[in-house]
Amino acid sequence: METEKEETQKLPKPVLRHLEPDERVLFSIKKKISLEKPKWLLVTDRRIIYLDEKVLGRYDLKALPYQKLEQVTVRLGIMSSEFIIEGEENIKLRLGWMNREEASKAINAIKDALNAIAIEPVSIEVKKGLTGETWVLKKPKELLTRTMPAYQPVRPVAREEKEDPLEKLKKLKELYDMGAISQEEYEEKRKKLLEEV
Repeated sequence: METEKEETQKLPKPVLRHLEPDERVLFSIKKKISLEKPKWLLVTDRRIIYLDEKVLGRYDLKALPYQKLEQVTVRLGIMSSEFIIEGEENIKLRLGWMNREEASKAINAIKDALNAIAIEPVSIEVKKGLTGETWVLKKPKELLTRTMPAYQPVRPVAREEKEDPLEKLKKLKELYDMGAISQEEYEEKRKKLLEEV
């Protein structure tokens, strides 16, 4: 069995360049379609990364943090699968190059990664048809909203009733008589209260 370090070393350089120092890759799929450079889908402990390598060192990389993820839909067909990742700010990744088994593993890896950081479990909808099935994974609400709370009008603060200085003097005398404060403390506080009268 390969170690995490060996697994990370097999990743393409553009991904390694964009990974955070302590970010862990939990799952990766590499797919080479005909003569094209490979395409990658990586699930880390923080985000989903899609890499489309091109010739001459060029590439397209999209990273979607789990905080911005809204929904993942996978349509598993007999011959192929469609993988759709949707996020805030109209982010939409549509991947049609995975087979049924790869797509199932990818959605389970995303579900596990989200469940590891969420308070509530991820919701999953599965619709099974005659020739395929559709999985819809939705992120829990506690991660979904990062908006400001709804406007609440400012409520007037109730004024505190000021205690009568004569009442305070009575309480101060009671404290002195019980021995709770010394004569110096009593005289000092009594003078301040008399100034308020």
